[in-house]
Order: sequence, then structure tokens, then C-alpha cells
Amino acid sequence: MDSASQPDTPPGEPPSIFSNLLGIVIALMTLTLPMAAIAHFSSSQGLPPPGSAPPSSGLGR
Repeated sequence: MDSASQPDTPPGEPPSIFSNLLGIVIALMTLTLPMAAIAHFSSSQGLPPPGSAPPSSGLGR
């Protein structure tokens, strides 16, 4: 078999603009949504809201 020969089937049509845009949107969402979710759910986890003091037991007085 000659490796330099042309393939039997012609190459398909190039992808349309719509499929290119869809791929770009999916790629950007894949990269940004996990970071946005981590930033949203990890912000101020375990920290008391500002201005609120922890309840005192009153035993120190």
C-alpha cells in the first residue's frame, strides 16, 4: 500500500461558524464556571458576619 496515495473518500466540509462558536462557548464555560463556583461558595465560609459578636457565656464575670 502506498502511503502517499490519496484517500478514497474526499475530506468532509469544514465545520460551520455555528459549531465553531458553540465550541468556543462550551470551552469558555468549562474554564470559567468551576472557578466562579469555587469563588462564590468559598468566600467567607466559616467566618461570622461582620458586626456580630459570638455569644458570651457570662462565666468570666
